[in-house]
Amino acid sequence: MIRNLLLTLAVIALCLLGVILIGSEYRLSRKYTVAAMPVSAGSDSGSLSRGGHLYQSIGCATCHGSDGGGALYLDAGPIGLAVGTNLTGGRGGIGSRRTDGDFVRAIRHGVRPDGASLILMPSEVYVQLTDEDLAAILGYLRQLPPVDRELPATHLRLLGRALLAAGKLDLLAAPKTPAFAHPAGLTPGPTVAYGRYLADIASCRSCHGSNLAGRPMAAPGAPPSTNLTPAGLSSWSEKDFLTAMREGRRPDGAILHEIMPWKQFRNMTDEDLAALWQYLRSVPPAQ
Repeated sequence: MIRNLLLTLAVIALCLLGVILIGSEYRLSRKYTVAAMPVSAGSDSGSLSRGGHLYQSIGCATCHGSDGGGALYLDAGPIGLAVGTNLTGGRGGIGSRRTDGDFVRAIRHGVRPDGASLILMPSEVYVQLTDEDLAAILGYLRQLPPVDRELPATHLRLLGRALLAAGKLDLLAAPKTPAFAHPAGLTPGPTVAYGRYLADIASCRSCHGSNLAGRPMAAPGAPPSTNLTPAGLSSWSEKDFLTAMREGRRPDGAILHEIMPWKQFRNMTDEDLAALWQYLRSVPPAQ
């Protein structure tokens, strides 16, 4: 009797495992066709400087390392492992094996060379990059010194695969990246228009919500994100904002939670942060 029960449970477990593996593999291996606009890597000094600035300030370095050599940036236990790929031409890197078109499809559309979706690539944000800025980033990647760093690929473990198969894990980049009419080139400066562009490509809305009014965070122990509209920052001065972005401190001296990537944003120029401040002051107040 007990033996039969155990055999039944084992069969059920195997069937469930098969459903999880088949369902998750279907999502992971699904191919996406994208009509990527051709963008060629920039090569002049101004473009390379711009590309390096964007790489270090809008999130690329957070996942792929300040040297472009990749990084293991999150071990989520039974859910999976998040690894930023080595983007250089060194050992373990993909730089010498990817065309400009491959990089464009990955950055703007979240699609691998084989057509499958990347995992955790914020293409829904980077699709908004202007052609000029995308070309600048490509040029910067092309001139990175080779870094010999072999890393495991980003992958989902059993719980992660189960959640993905059940539609409860929104980690695939391609299906959530919208079609987007890329904006004309913007002149960097302390303007509302440029501030909005920076807020878009630096993923501010990913944490603070589409209206920037803040929202609960999924990360365990993390407080709700701050309301960045005039209603939430009514007591802040521009100096307070700069201190938060440069030093990770609120006006009352409290340290920002580590989920806030101020160490990335502190690489923005004074003009960048002035533009962001001008934009935040211009959005409709929201509670």
